[in-house]
Amino acid sequence: MTHQQPQRRGFRCLPPATTDPRKMAGPWTFALCGLLAATLVRATLSPAAVLSLSPEVIEGKLTQKLEDHDAVDILWRLPLLSTMREKPAGGNPILGSLVTFLMKYIIWLKVTSANILQLQIQPSADGQELVVKVPLDMVAGFNTPLVKSIVEMHMETEAQAIIRVETSERGGTLVLRNCSNSPGSLRLSLLRRFSFLVNSLADKVMSFLLPTLPTLVKSQLCPVIEAAFEDMREDLLRLVRVPVSLSSGHLQFDLLSPAIKHDVIQLHLQAKLSDSQGKVTKWFNESAVSLTMPTLEGEPFSLTIRQDVVNAAVAALVPPEELMVLLDYVLPELALRLKSSMKVISETAADQLGPTQIVKIVTQETPELLLDQGRAKVVQLIVLEVFATSEVRRPFFTLGIEASSEAWFYTKGDRLMLNLNQISTDRIHLMNSGIGLFNPELLKDITAEMLTSAMLPNENGKLSSGISMSMVKALGFEAASCSLTNSSVCGSSGS
Repeated sequence: MTHQQPQRRGFRCLPPATTDPRKMAGPWTFALCGLLAATLVRATLSPAAVLSLSPEVIEGKLTQKLEDHDAVDILWRLPLLSTMREKPAGGNPILGSLVTFLMKYIIWLKVTSANILQLQIQPSADGQELVVKVPLDMVAGFNTPLVKSIVEMHMETEAQAIIRVETSERGGTLVLRNCSNSPGSLRLSLLRRFSFLVNSLADKVMSFLLPTLPTLVKSQLCPVIEAAFEDMREDLLRLVRVPVSLSSGHLQFDLLSPAIKHDVIQLHLQAKLSDSQGKVTKWFNESAVSLTMPTLEGEPFSLTIRQDVVNAAVAALVPPEELMVLLDYVLPELALRLKSSMKVISETAADQLGPTQIVKIVTQETPELLLDQGRAKVVQLIVLEVFATSEVRRPFFTLGIEASSEAWFYTKGDRLMLNLNQISTDRIHLMNSGIGLFNPELLKDITAEMLTSAMLPNENGKLSSGISMSMVKALGFEAASCSLTNSSVCGSSGS
């Protein structure tokens, strides 16, 4: 017979599907779900957590950064006329002379309208890079003595760049490279027709703009796109590094390495647990425990956390403790039931239970969160002792209890909440007895009720503040929901 190791599982947080990155500031949701996350795999090291970002998230963040860098204003100020004069006709001397001649008939030439359309991020052919396309829609006009009206031309083109991971001795870094005008994307047309002479002049101007505009996109706009991307990258690093408050300590993530999988950017993270003084108590680096990564099926992002990190977070919220309960004062009905149960074991001992009888509850180890069949539970090792009165030093008996509670996840705004429901005594052992040997199963029900009534409210009180999900808000989400399904598939509901 072989002993089968229990499956260890992790968490995955994600928002619901959307196709419009411009709605990221709205009241979106994210879901928490059980995810098969661990099997031993040779020569495979897994990070403590992985933040996966879809093209929609990257598009939205990069769009915002382009706005912050006044990219549209750069388009408005493109020096069309001066560039054409400096490098007429792309350096062709014959055409250059023609340009110089025609420029005498143009008083000014500038962009009169500019817009950056919705960005597009697509995977490269090998799935190891992302192609960023920035569509540009502009109108340029020039004034000439040949006509009183401004002659306007519609200009459409596209800047293109590559997002890739570059490695060095310090590790991998997301970079944006090869920014230029996208080949074949430039289209020019006259918005309104004039006389034959003016139309001919406009056609010549547009033909001279064909080599000029790509040059300006590369020299004027590409530096702005590169700066916007760098700001976005720094923002992503800052948001993953924001400490997560855990009662008297903090859980903090940091970047190990980035990766690109098809059209998704993955940030592989390490983690550390710190106490209230900021001292690191535990590191979570790469581990031989495998973290199974799901695909983003329409969700803008997902956060998958390794099981040992989740357990450490729960342990930080609910550390081991000792409770002394005056049962007759706090829970008089349970005091009567305890006395009745003890009469089956020893009437003499039961009669000695006084009004100051004490139940001592000690949690031996930090609780551990387990997922099984799509349900979550917390298991704990507990020592329970019963004292006849507050004056006596020796208990009637000492019980060792393997207890478990159902764990329920829910949210309040952007805070992830955990609540424990009902404690059951899965196993109970008699560790010590001053009233003779007896079958501890006789006290199984009453001990479960005492733990549920005395210890459970105390633990739920410590969990009541929840865990702030600042990463979710930083990505543009306002509200959150959580779900755990039997098939370990994430679900979400709008708010």
